Amino acid sequence: MTFRSTRAALIAASVLSLSVAVSPLTAPPAYALFGFGDIVYDPTNHAENIIQAARALEQINNQITSLQNEAQMLINQARNLATLPYSALQQLQQSVQRTQQLLGEAQRIAFDVQQIDQAFQTTYGDASLSASDQDLIAGARERWQNTVAGLQDAMRVQAGVIGNIDTNRTQMSELVGRSQGATGALQATQAGNQLLALQGQQLADLTAVVAANGRAQALADAERAAAAEQGREQRRRFLEPGSGYQPGNAQMFYDGN
Repeated sequence: MTFRSTRAALIAASVLSLSVAVSPLTAPPAYALFGFGDIVYDPTNHAENIIQAARALEQINNQITSLQNEAQMLINQARNLATLPYSALQQLQQSVQRTQQLLGEAQRIAFDVQQIDQAFQTTYGDASLSASDQDLIAGARERWQNTVAGLQDAMRVQAGVIGNIDTNRTQMSELVGRSQGATGALQATQAGNQLLALQGQQLADLTAVVAANGRAQALADAERAAAAEQGREQRRRFLEPGSGYQPGNAQMFYDGN
């Protein structure tokens, strides 16, 4: 190899190296089309397609999330509309009926306005000036019997109310448990309403006890008032001037004749 041929080879290698080094700086623009046989590749179109696909995927994800939220909303609505599978109404009504039955079994003078008015016009009225002593005694005995009957009725009502306490305790525990374990608003509301009904039943029992005790106390007070009136009449009869003492013959010793 001569010097000239060696120099030519070095120049050729330098040119090739320069062309390789410069080639990245002369790359085609992004919008250029590259052909590979029958296939044409457009980078800009490819990027736009990727962006559109990403947007479509995002919309699908949003729709899926929206459907999930709607499904959860329907589930919550179903829970809120679910009714409470328990009712204490029958037991509460039975307790009220037992108390009403005891009040209805009041002896002698019942809880009736007309009957009370009639009793106070006759048995507890003013002592009759024309009544015999036997009539006065019979009236006093009748009033005493009314008082005793009223006291007995009051104690019977108290015993009935005490008997309802155990039933009320069971119902209260059940309803509180149902309220705490409610799956929705309707169940919680229904449990709360039944708890209010239980309180109403307890107030009814309390009212019955107060009424029975008040009746017994009123009969006792009426008996004392009537006894005072009868006492005045009996005292008047005792002090009423009559024929007085009439002297007569008295025989002290038996003479055998």
